[in-house]
This record gives sequence, structure tokens and C-alpha cells, in this order.
Amino acid sequence: MRIKLPAFGLVLMLWAVTGESADPSEFIKPSPKDKCPVCGMFVAKYTDFLAQIVFKDGSFAVFDGAKDMFKYYLDLKRYNPSKKPSDIQSVYVTSYYDLQPADATKAFYVIGSDVYGPMGRELVPFVAEGEATEFMQDHAGKQVLRFGDVTMDVVKSLD
Repeated sequence: MRIKLPAFGLVLMLWAVTGESADPSEFIKPSPKDKCPVCGMFVAKYTDFLAQIVFKDGSFAVFDGAKDMFKYYLDLKRYNPSKKPSDIQSVYVTSYYDLQPADATKAFYVIGSDVYGPMGRELVPFVAEGEATEFMQDHAGKQVLRFGDVTMDVVKSLD
């Protein structure tokens, strides 16, 4: 799904360029009509797991969880053939403990835990490695991964 960013989209883009911390008020709030381009679920009711990709042209895609965001990201040609990876401005996930937007490329992801997202088994994101490690121990997680460690094989193993 591609829609135009509201006026605060410029602030989001500036954050991506400057590398400053994400401000929760800058995170794009999906409308009740926004659907995940991977599974088709309406995402507005799953704010605890919300993820999004913002493109340089101001369009964006919202997801009901990090797992579907990674499916889209890792197979962009399938889900959005008009875009290339170089068109991506920023990628966000919702941090599990504080429910705030986080830079997905800097986050830590726990796989194999007993915590499920809207689409079942999920990559559970955290801002800090210590939080991810603690969560993994408390919730029978199998591994902590960084953004670049998440492959399509990892994502498929969660389906």
C-alpha cells in the first residue's frame, strides 16, 4: 500500500538523515483502512507490533508486525515492484517493552519465544540488547538477531 505522508513526514525523513532518536509523535499512525501489503490484515488495531517502511518519495507501507515487514523488505520486488531498496528512507518497528517506534536497522530481534504477534510467531523487537537478552530468557526465546542477520529463511521458519 502506498500513500502520501502527512506534513510531519519531512520530520521523519530528517530523523533518518540525522540519526536522531525517533520521536513517537513522528511515527505514522495507520488509518483504520490501512492494510498490511503482505497478509492483508488491517494494521491499526495491532499497534503493539506495528512496523513500517518509509520511502524517499514520501510513500510508505505499514505492517502488523516485524515478520511481515521483513518479508516485504527482503522481497521488495514481489510486493512493490516499482521500488528498489535504494528508495527506502527508513524502517521502523515498535519496541516490545516501551511500545515506542524504533529504528528497525538498529533494533535487536528475538525469535522462537512464547510471545506471539498478530500473525503468530514473530520477530520481537527491542532497542537495547540487554532487553532482548532478558526477554529471551524470560520467554523461552531461541536467539537474538540484528537487522542484517534476518534472512528469508529465518522469516519462513516463523510461519
